[in-house]
Amino acid sequence: MSTEVNSPFLEDTKLRADVDRSLRHPVMFFFTSGAAWLAVSLVLGIITSIKTHAPGFLDCTSFFNTGLTMQAHMSTLIYGWGAQAAFGVIIWLMARLSRQESKRSGIILVAGHIWNAAMTYGVIKILMGEGSGIAWLYFPTEVTAVLIGLYFFIGTWSVIAFRVRRGGHIYISQWYILASLFWFPWVLLTGFLFCQIYLGEGHPMMITATSAWFRSALLLLFFTPVAIASAYYIAPKVTGRPVYSYNLAIFGFWALAIVGPWVGMQRLMGAPIPSFMPYLSAGAAILLLIPAIAVAINILRTAKGSSSAMAHSPSLRFTVAGAVGLLLMAGIGALISLPSVMKYTQFSTVQYGYELTAILGFFSMCMYGAIYFIVPRVTNREWISVGLIRQHFWLSIYGVLAIALIYTITGGFMHGDIIERPGEVAATAYSRLYPYAISLTTGFIFLLISTFFFCVHLLLMWLRLGRRSSHPTLLVRHPHGSPHGPEGDLDKLAELDSNLSAN
Repeated sequence: MSTEVNSPFLEDTKLRADVDRSLRHPVMFFFTSGAAWLAVSLVLGIITSIKTHAPGFLDCTSFFNTGLTMQAHMSTLIYGWGAQAAFGVIIWLMARLSRQESKRSGIILVAGHIWNAAMTYGVIKILMGEGSGIAWLYFPTEVTAVLIGLYFFIGTWSVIAFRVRRGGHIYISQWYILASLFWFPWVLLTGFLFCQIYLGEGHPMMITATSAWFRSALLLLFFTPVAIASAYYIAPKVTGRPVYSYNLAIFGFWALAIVGPWVGMQRLMGAPIPSFMPYLSAGAAILLLIPAIAVAINILRTAKGSSSAMAHSPSLRFTVAGAVGLLLMAGIGALISLPSVMKYTQFSTVQYGYELTAILGFFSMCMYGAIYFIVPRVTNREWISVGLIRQHFWLSIYGVLAIALIYTITGGFMHGDIIERPGEVAATAYSRLYPYAISLTTGFIFLLISTFFFCVHLLLMWLRLGRRSSHPTLLVRHPHGSPHGPEGDLDKLAELDSNLSAN
């Protein structure tokens, strides 16, 4: 009887170990290089922020012109950190849920190296003043073309893994991952073709409208699904219970799929384009509260009652913070899309702050939670320092709050109010933004310090210097020295794979 029970368990354990081993190098490469690009992005963000309240800072060279550093800052944040963190989570999570080890990890790794080389070339070109100048497509045309080509070498294998998956059930995380795998090339190709290739052939206003749509679509149809997929995997995995409501999870998926593609053009309200377009986008931005609330409720209710897991597990703590960040992102997005509010936000710093809140406060938090869960399994080592993890969490929270609450909401609305006053002198308006610019710089500094801890920790783990242990790294330990909490027994159980139906 014991042999019959243990045989499937041992077979499943070996299969999971084979999956982890097959993806060790590409997953760790994407996570580590992504974290390095995040540090670069934050340094560029600090330079840009300082120059808003100290224009003479680093004025010895044209490379650090405010416009150029802003473009490089956002490009490294989106394609350096965001895309690579998402790739690492996608290929591991799809392989794990499909029970298929990777046969082409070498191709993925080579594509990752070329991706980073193209990124480096693109950032240098931007700082030399040779970027495209198109928001979120700042790289020269040839760099964007290379990144699109490389994506197919990275993402194709996850689609194949899903196609040949073992078992008939499709988990909700797979729904989101598969959607993101198809949405990403659609969004990127659309932006590339209509904003870069046909730049001289289309009407400038429609190119601007397409660019506005592209920014929202990349955020809502790629970064958001990947973050939600990781949250739906981590929360049940750590708590040891199924998702609170499978039906609510499906509802949230389709709500995002239906509403997400319509958002973006509300930023052009009042522009000489068909008037229904910005108003339709504004309505869609408000309706995004529906999938955001559905997902957040599902994640938070799944974690509810697991106070021990919340206190002990860094993976769950970051994931729950990401669920709260999703609500914050959707709430700010709905607020700044109201036609009555748009006059205060359309040309102010609110839009930039909203994008930072979405990427750093929602997406990045979910990625951190996934990374803290995945890395010990692919390296067969545990995280070295509990203190570094704790500092990473709290400094990240402080940085995001400084950006989201102080800079975006308070400073952004004040900036918009000043712009609306026809008699206001521009210099006076910017002087009143001084304390809010300081808060942005402070937030970036908090995030840079936390990212430094994160990069060092990841590098040490990639070098396999972490301690060997049968238990995960927890933020708190049992008084007798052994890990305490549900995650400690996680891998002793047959894998739940996180997304079982609540029925």
